[in-house]
Amino acid sequence: MLSAIALMALLALALGAVLGYASVKFRVESDPLIDKIDAILPQTQCGQCGHPGCRPYARAIADGGEDINRCPPGGEDGIRKLAELLGVDYKPFDEGAAQPKPKAVAIIDEETCIGCTLCLQACPVDAILGAAKQMHTVIEAECTGCELCVAPCPVDCISMQPVDATLKTWKWGYPVIPIKENAA
Repeated sequence: MLSAIALMALLALALGAVLGYASVKFRVESDPLIDKIDAILPQTQCGQCGHPGCRPYARAIADGGEDINRCPPGGEDGIRKLAELLGVDYKPFDEGAAQPKPKAVAIIDEETCIGCTLCLQACPVDAILGAAKQMHTVIEAECTGCELCVAPCPVDCISMQPVDATLKTWKWGYPVIPIKENAA
């Protein structure tokens, strides 16, 4: 009969073989077209396009089942970049659909916040800090302005404040290259 140590060693080897096989068997390859489309999208994960995030929307565009003009945070520039990538005509936003808005960030009125955590659960990018029955706050640098935290708040302590355009915030965080003026 096998000793307990030998039996455990055999089980560990068998489990390792199964897990090793499973990790190879179920590896998912990335689609380069989906990756390129996803890179153009603003990564707000807001769902305004009708999909639960930017990657599912990118997949739907790549599959040909979705128009390129459904992302308000991406704006007109995003549509133009998607059209260029896919070799299709530019298509403006539908009048009845969500429209682009100026960049905004969520602000929590800390005196009114009751610490219910509903905003934490709603935030798709984990930009809100807080704990149950404790005051919450927004990490402004992480907030995408998706507004998903506003509706679930039972005390209406969350508001969206426009972000002033600066060199750092002018467009989705792309770096600005300063232009030197010629001294005449």
